[in-house]
Amino acid sequence: METVGLKKKQIRSGCILGGLLLFFLGMLAAYGVGVYNDSEQYITMHVHREPLYPLFLAFFRFICKEGYLTVAAAVQNVLTAVGIWIFVEYITVHFKLRLWEELFIVVLQIVPHLMTRFVSALHIFLENSVMSEALCIPLFQFFLYFTLRMLFEHRKIDKFLSLMFAFLLSMTRGQMMTTILIWMVVQLLQGILQVVRRSRGMVEADQKRAQGTVWKFPLPVIMVIFTFGLRSLTVHVYNYAVTGYFMGNTYGQVNTLTNVIYACDREDGQVFREGSLERAFFERFYDEADALEANYKYGGETFTQKAEHLEAYHDVLKFQVLEADLSAYYFGLGQIDYYQQSSMSDEMAGSMLKRLLPRCFGQWLYDYILLCTYGFIRSVAVVHPVINWLALLCYGGAVILSVWQIRRLRRSDAAWVMGIALLFIAANVCATSITIMCLSRYMIYGFSLFYIAGFLLFREWVQSMKQGVSTEYKR
Repeated sequence: METVGLKKKQIRSGCILGGLLLFFLGMLAAYGVGVYNDSEQYITMHVHREPLYPLFLAFFRFICKEGYLTVAAAVQNVLTAVGIWIFVEYITVHFKLRLWEELFIVVLQIVPHLMTRFVSALHIFLENSVMSEALCIPLFQFFLYFTLRMLFEHRKIDKFLSLMFAFLLSMTRGQMMTTILIWMVVQLLQGILQVVRRSRGMVEADQKRAQGTVWKFPLPVIMVIFTFGLRSLTVHVYNYAVTGYFMGNTYGQVNTLTNVIYACDREDGQVFREGSLERAFFERFYDEADALEANYKYGGETFTQKAEHLEAYHDVLKFQVLEADLSAYYFGLGQIDYYQQSSMSDEMAGSMLKRLLPRCFGQWLYDYILLCTYGFIRSVAVVHPVINWLALLCYGGAVILSVWQIRRLRRSDAAWVMGIALLFIAANVCATSITIMCLSRYMIYGFSLFYIAGFLLFREWVQSMKQGVSTEYKR
């Protein structure tokens, strides 16, 4: 009987993997490879872009020559199908899900892909696109898989693999450096909880399982510092190999300065010395932004109007004003190549940031909250006057139910999953909002995880209530 049961589980698992592969490769066959504005920068190994995805494309270009983008897109789709399958199978086994529950989790994993294709403004099926998100999505699935194993099984190899995938994510998109910090936070929380359990005289078996696997508190911090250092070194070496310059990725400071300039008033330029280059840049930036109405003063009256105006004018201000003016000035100096110009523009933007941000911090913070608000909504829904409030209720319900379960059960694995979901969404939104607006394709990562965690929490709550009723009845 055990052999028959195992065979059924293997067949069920294989069918789910086959269905996922059929769906993702079918979408590639139906819509083809998507090449967009940013795609060329990945193909040409642009200095603005993190190394892993350009190297991923370069590998298939070397192997396949013609048609390599189609092969790369096929691999992206296969990796995503496998990543979803592995994650779902682990959740199914750990939480002992029935077939319909497992299939429901699979559907939740597919929904955000359909949303970005049919609901978002760009109508992109991400796994078909030549964009770093197409590689980030499967890497994130593997990161989640090993992070949950790290939480529930306390194995050193899972801690290492979770951190490794966090590193790979950070090498694919800068915003995903937050996963490295999440790894550290989870490690520290585990250590704290184990100390609390021991102090309260928890079950001896639980102590034995934790014995020898609890990392000392400084170690996760040291590992994170080492990982960030390794990331910086790897990016510099990569750029040196590609460009001949030992430098990090540029343009981040220009991105951040964009939203600061948006928040400025004309008199804020007084922080720079009269006649200085920074003062000249600021005055030009401000005048051009004002002419384009790319300033907070033109944002309207309501919260929604202000948020939509900021999102609509971010790229206008960044490309037509800041990047255009900085490039024109530094190229105008003569005998300067693109990499020097890019580095000098970033340095100037950083210098201006340090002086301007304290001056306009109040307005910048308000704008930042606008972007974060839309980011939190897009992480679990689409922006709509009615749906916005429903998204807020979903977050509130998730927090309340998590706390309720922890208080009732002391140990709630579903609450841990929700905690990771909320922690990642918050980190992703807050990090992205510093440099750019929270488009759906930047927020896609937390969508499925949040609703899967919500389903597991509700399921755990229902089961615990039934057990409670059963116990009372027996008494």
